Amino acid sequence: MPIELSSLIYYPIKACRGFEMDSTSVERMGLEHDRRMMVVTMHGKFLTQREYPRLALVTPALKDGMVTLTAPQFDSLQVTIRTSGISQPVDIWKSKGVDAIDQGDDAAEWFSDWLGTPVRLVHIADGFKRRVNPQYAITEDDHTGFADGYPILIISEESLADLNSRLESALPMNRFRPNIVVKGCTPFAEDTWNQIQIGDVILAIVKPCARCLVTTIDKQTLDKSKEPLKTLASYRRHTFGAIFGQNVIPLNGGRLRLGMNVDVLQAAITPSSTKFS
Repeated sequence: MPIELSSLIYYPIKACRGFEMDSTSVERMGLEHDRRMMVVTMHGKFLTQREYPRLALVTPALKDGMVTLTAPQFDSLQVTIRTSGISQPVDIWKSKGVDAIDQGDDAAEWFSDWLGTPVRLVHIADGFKRRVNPQYAITEDDHTGFADGYPILIISEESLADLNSRLESALPMNRFRPNIVVKGCTPFAEDTWNQIQIGDVILAIVKPCARCLVTTIDKQTLDKSKEPLKTLASYRRHTFGAIFGQNVIPLNGGRLRLGMNVDVLQAAITPSSTKFS
């Protein structure tokens, strides 16, 4: 049975809801439109669901250069996306001074009212390249948008099934916010891949994804628990932490669609699965 692409998800605004697609373009920065926008403090520091879980209830829909913001029992707002003009520096993790374009007072007021704190909505500036950690980069040009650290996250359905078999209550894939989901492999096979190809797109698997408290937040109710981190720590503890999924760098652009075969071009010389403590 071949490995195939079973789900494609992009997240227009970091920490907000994502959308599943039948097909999409892959750019060197990641999936088209994925995490190009994010919410920041008045001082330009990024926000996540860790501090503001209500971000998980925001649905940002893109169409014709516009973003429509909706949230439960809250008035919706549509604004034009701005990608160029006067930029401002914003900070995300260790990346300081990332060039970003403010999306205007209406968007800022909408998010500020929803979160109960003064914030702004920004878009990464056209042409700006936020470099990935050089320790894991394949080329000097490897870069991402406002994803935590790498352009794409990949997880297999079998890995989630393995995790769910160990939990009292099964969790949906949206707890882990992947971009690419595949099926037809063994659980955690993605740990052993070094390079794969889907259609014309070649993807380098560069680093296990250490999971954080965001995975413990129910994306519908915002309820929090100790899972899945408690269980992941019992059998998926890596030197980076409790891991689930792999960070990916696309080596070229192209088009992906559901059902495409996933070909493993290179297996890892030392699979990350052998590094668990």
